[in-house]
Order: sequence, then structure tokens, then C-alpha cells
Amino acid sequence: MQDIQKKIGSRIRELRVKQHFSQESFADACGIHRAHMGEIERGKRDVAISTLLKVSRGLGISVSALLKGVV
Repeated sequence: MQDIQKKIGSRIRELRVKQHFSQESFADACGIHRAHMGEIERGKRDVAISTLLKVSRGLGISVSALLKGVV
């Protein structure tokens, strides 16, 4: 289970950096606490479907595009 968490976190970080967001500004844009976002990106926290939706909206992509190549 932790492997998938790390893959999702890495994918979120990759897409966030590609769009030139700092972790803090991206977390704010998604309505997620910065510390929580950090735990997600490091694969330390399970990601709820609702959180994946917030993150995908923050990136301007679909949840399926967010998870592309992860699962």
C-alpha cells in the first residue's frame, strides 16, 4: 500500500513543479493544509478521493490524468 502512496505523491509533486507552484501556494490553491500536502507528496499519508479531486482541480486536470502511469 505504501508503494502506491509514494507513486501518487511523486506524481503530484512532479505535476506541481511542472506548473511552477510552490508547495505552499499549491496547497492553498487546493484548500489543503501545507503540512498535509507535504505528507501526501512524501507518500506518508493515504489520499482520499475527495483530496485527489481537489488536487486535480488545482492542477487543472482530471483525476484520471493525475493518476496516469501511477496505477
